[in-house]
Amino acid sequence: MTTFPRRRGVKAAALLASLGLLLSACSGDGGGGGSDLTAPGPEVLDGLDEAVQVEFWHSMDATNGQVLDELIAGFNAENEGRVEVTGSFQGDYDTALANHRAAIQQGDTAELIMIYDLGTQFMIDSGQTVPAQSFLDQDDYDTSTVEEALVNYFTVEGELRSFPFNNSTPLMYINRDAFEEAGLDPDSPPTDLAEIREAAEELTVTDDDGTVVQYGFGAAVYGWFIEQFMARAAVPYCDSANGRDGRATEVLFDDPKIIELVEWWDQMIEDDLAVQIGRNTDDGQAAFTSGRAAMTLESTGSLGGFIEQSDFEVGAGYFPLVGAGDPGGSIIGGASLWVNGEGHSPEEIRGSWEFVQYLLTPEAQSVWHAGTGYLAVNTEGYDGPEAQERSEEFPQFSVAANQLAESEINENTAGCMMGVMSEARLAAEEGWEAALTSDATAEEAMSEAARGVSGTIEEYNLSVED
Repeated sequence: MTTFPRRRGVKAAALLASLGLLLSACSGDGGGGGSDLTAPGPEVLDGLDEAVQVEFWHSMDATNGQVLDELIAGFNAENEGRVEVTGSFQGDYDTALANHRAAIQQGDTAELIMIYDLGTQFMIDSGQTVPAQSFLDQDDYDTSTVEEALVNYFTVEGELRSFPFNNSTPLMYINRDAFEEAGLDPDSPPTDLAEIREAAEELTVTDDDGTVVQYGFGAAVYGWFIEQFMARAAVPYCDSANGRDGRATEVLFDDPKIIELVEWWDQMIEDDLAVQIGRNTDDGQAAFTSGRAAMTLESTGSLGGFIEQSDFEVGAGYFPLVGAGDPGGSIIGGASLWVNGEGHSPEEIRGSWEFVQYLLTPEAQSVWHAGTGYLAVNTEGYDGPEAQERSEEFPQFSVAANQLAESEINENTAGCMMGVMSEARLAAEEGWEAALTSDATAEEAMSEAARGVSGTIEEYNLSVED
């Protein structure tokens, strides 16, 4: 089974809340870090006496790590005597970011590093990396085949800051067998909350004692889903145009759309149409694969495991809307690649970029998508033989690519840019769970959770001001 690093947020919350101590020491420009670092041209790799060494820190293990190792080996074979990449597994996303922070303090960073989406603002503020845009401008690199929604996500103030690579998006998953038994069309899964409830009323099954043996719906209380629902409703997650027009000062996940979502979720549990999962995503996955919940929400990264572990046919549909009139869109997850510039030679910086270019080729992306289930950053990768074979075997994978391709491209689907985004995600989960398990109303719980993040945001912002 392919495994994907989870972005749970507990360690990251504590980490990102304290990163201001580091930022004050490594960046003095108030958040425009890295703007003075520029990409060298290809000529720096001419006439080398030996191969440039590039250390690549990443968070890919198990199957994903094996596929990445194959790509590294392929690049090294093509660039023998010129550039040699060494992959170094750094643990999950939170741990990798913590290790990078320590490396900055020690003045000994890797040439290339994979950092998850929640660390984007910190990476900019740290001032250690060469902006991705500088490489694009230096080489007049054509990004027309790179998935537009991914470029949008990692673009800040009009410039691409890092290179999308291992990215995913959440979907709705359905038990096709259960749909057919309930007289529902598995080829037309629900598209919004009202339709999910309508389907759940048909899908929920009780035994002779009245005990529910199959719930219509069940998913983890996962903060990423709130970000997704807000983006699809064209609602910003934080102020200042999702932190894109200036520093975010508050989170907005107490918006009426999310209050409606949490109230709906609570009522579904109250009416025995949805199983109460809690915040553990593994429990949410298990509820679906065991047949306990006929519909669920999860990342595209779970599709392969769902197919392998389920005794029923798995279907996939777009992540639902809160209301039928919502415009749609999609927030991506996963990580991107950053080239460290501070403390590195032009040859090392250029060598890192050469490797990134290799990873973004259609050929490499076909291998990557087929082997891991992550999206193909270069959309031409879907046409490769490996990707085509996977698509023929598992047509459900095309749903994720189509959802992203049809996504609205705007500040809402770009995601919130905030130095303590992980802290915010954790708070959103806590508020959501409180509304489901205590006497607090959805509005009270989500508003209190949003207020609780304000101090942490202010603390972080002060730490990066001139």
